[in-house]
Amino acid sequence: MKVAIVKESAPNERRVALVPEAIGKLTGAGHEVLIQSGAGDGASIPDADFTAAGAKVVAEDALYAEADVVLRVQKPTPEEVGKLRSGQVVIGLLQPLIDPQNAQALAAAGVTAISLDTLPRTLSRAQSMDALSSQANVGGYKAVVMAADAYGRYFPLLTTAAGTAKPANVLILGVGVAGLQAIATAKRLGALVKAYDVRSETKEQAESLGAQFLKLESVADATGEGGYARELTDDEKAAQQAELSKHISSMDVVITTAQVPGRRPPLLVTADTVRAMKSGSVIVDMAASTLGGNVELSVPDDTTVTENGVTIIAPTNLPATMPGGASGFYARNISALLTHFIKEGEMTFDFEEEITEGTVITHDGKVVHEATAKLLSDGGAA
Repeated sequence: MKVAIVKESAPNERRVALVPEAIGKLTGAGHEVLIQSGAGDGASIPDADFTAAGAKVVAEDALYAEADVVLRVQKPTPEEVGKLRSGQVVIGLLQPLIDPQNAQALAAAGVTAISLDTLPRTLSRAQSMDALSSQANVGGYKAVVMAADAYGRYFPLLTTAAGTAKPANVLILGVGVAGLQAIATAKRLGALVKAYDVRSETKEQAESLGAQFLKLESVADATGEGGYARELTDDEKAAQQAELSKHISSMDVVITTAQVPGRRPPLLVTADTVRAMKSGSVIVDMAASTLGGNVELSVPDDTTVTENGVTIIAPTNLPATMPGGASGFYARNISALLTHFIKEGEMTFDFEEEITEGTVITHDGKVVHEATAKLLSDGGAA
């Protein structure tokens, strides 16, 4: 079987789906690995490193013509969908719940599309395949580094001959994988860290990393299915925003991480709240996307400085800003998922099995993923 790695075409995407260290397992199992020339350039991995690991470097047209399975990070563009042939398999972060029309195009092309971002994340045997978690770890770390860079003062308590600098007060909103990494990173940098999540079960996790957990009187526990938070009622949202605003206004740095794949992120920081913050404060909205963000004034992929001097950073793809580290994690995830489907050297799909049911989006010319099919029948995205 021929497994291919494409060069990513999405703007500012510097990751690569497979790294040289992951190639040996595939070639050792008898598979041929093809890689598009320059695929690793953004992650500072030259073609020669892939060749030394046992891969064959090919041009784009040859890759699509020869490959049985195409590995990628981002979803294919319409032009790239047109290069795929019926019977091929494509695996990546395909975002079918955000762009179900792309899934429909893949089905029409006769392609079997497998998406890592719809993986059932509560399955213990799927943890090695969980790309959302691995990339969220990268994002949580980088968000704090960006905030520290934008903040014009120190994160730790510093005592010098010239005087003492107070530590930064940092608030992390959302205590999932990204939030926990953000807490750990901010603590390592010496900040005073507080954290909040509507899921009360996250309190112990936040405190284990040294954060003070905020308990809001206005919102009861809101743990939902699959480990995510349930959607709050309108009254709960209003009460949450009002109570959070009092805490946010006293913070030097706020990092928001609250999101559920395929759903509009909850609004946590209103424009009025931002206007109440101190000049020089920094917000990093990790949930910023085409669906919205946690911060009312955030502009996706832009940095905004408000009239009262608050810097709002809204990156939509933080892992791509650390392409070497992020690609290494992602390669392990996608390799584990690919290996899950290989039986006796061929791709095999058992739709009674949970990982297959959760990740296979299109097959045999149809959209077979239930949630994606429902979005298409309803006429849009989540």
